Amino acid sequence: MKLFDATKIPVLGKALGVYSARQQVISANIANINTVGYRSKAVVFEEEMNGAMTSGSVRPVMTEPGHMPGISGEEIGNGAQVVDAAAAGIVPNDPLASGVNNVDIDQQMAEMAKNQIRFKFAARLLGDTFRNLEKSIRGQA
Repeated sequence: MKLFDATKIPVLGKALGVYSARQQVISANIANINTVGYRSKAVVFEEEMNGAMTSGSVRPVMTEPGHMPGISGEEIGNGAQVVDAAAAGIVPNDPLASGVNNVDIDQQMAEMAKNQIRFKFAARLLGDTFRNLEKSIRGQA
């Protein structure tokens, strides 16, 4: 067993990677707003994570009776996929909804804002986890 496998560090690290990939895809969608025939893309992760949670491939672990259960440090794979947004039901299936392509700038900007909030939250949790580990090592906790 690796040192951090029993912590939330592996999951938070993967989440940061997914949010970074999602930011790149959103940026590509916005950059192609005027590209004729461009089909917007999306990164799906939450659905994959929920599926893994319900299938049992990722199991919650409670280390102490008084603690909330969390995700174990098991290898869950990245689980993120870049998909055609229309095929995933994220945007309308009309490739020429705007007359050029199916990129909706308002939706992309909203997705970017949500993604930034998620990234900052995961980064804050990861930083707090490392600070708490440092305190434990120093005997301050």
